[in-house]
Amino acid sequence: MNILLSTLVEVINLVFQIYIFIVIARALVSWVNPDPYNPIVRFLHQATDPVLDRIRRVIPSQFGGIDFSPIILLIGLSLVRRLLLELLTQLAYRL
Repeated sequence: MNILLSTLVEVINLVFQIYIFIVIARALVSWVNPDPYNPIVRFLHQATDPVLDRIRRVIPSQFGGIDFSPIILLIGLSLVRRLLLELLTQLAYRL
């Protein structure tokens, strides 16, 4: 496989993995009453709220007071990551 595309695949995979961890951390923090002025909590909200808000607008993802939008986002991220990496891998083998 081409070195450049191989490196690109690894970088994309790393970026997706980091964002998945951020979404998981955001979901875990939402279970407690975090200090909204804490820089880590603010970062988690700023990094995830734009995407989660779009999901909440499109799909009613709250049932019984439980917000399922992070789970929907995690599934979507996993699918997009797998599709993107597969396409890049196939492109690399064709070159």
